[in-house]
Amino acid sequence: MQGKHLYEYAILRVVPRVEREEFINVGVLLCSKKENFLKCKVSLDISKLKALDPEADAQLFENYLESLDQICQGKANGSPISQQDTPSRFRWLTANRSSMIQTSRPHGGFSDDLEATLEELYDLFVA
Repeated sequence: MQGKHLYEYAILRVVPRVEREEFINVGVLLCSKKENFLKCKVSLDISKLKALDPEADAQLFENYLESLDQICQGKANGSPISQQDTPSRFRWLTANRSSMIQTSRPHGGFSDDLEATLEELYDLFVA
């Protein structure tokens, strides 16, 4: 039987050299509109980052990823995006853009435990 909570998720990717279109999966965003749930789990593997671009600024990427986490949590920090509702923040985070932080297209599913699903997706796509 399917879980009772409809959710969407996207994989967070770091693209150190956008022109090469190479990326590493660094996290998962998970959103459930009905449950007002939006969280991300992120970790940056510096060795993978340096394998794609030895000159990459790891601290810069860490800062960008921390900003995304702040947006997920709805913490203001001067960002008007953080003030939007949960689904709007998820849509903004997953919007298609050509930048050093990108996401996969959103995918959906059902879950009884959103926190556990976030962990499972992270283990599947990132760990």
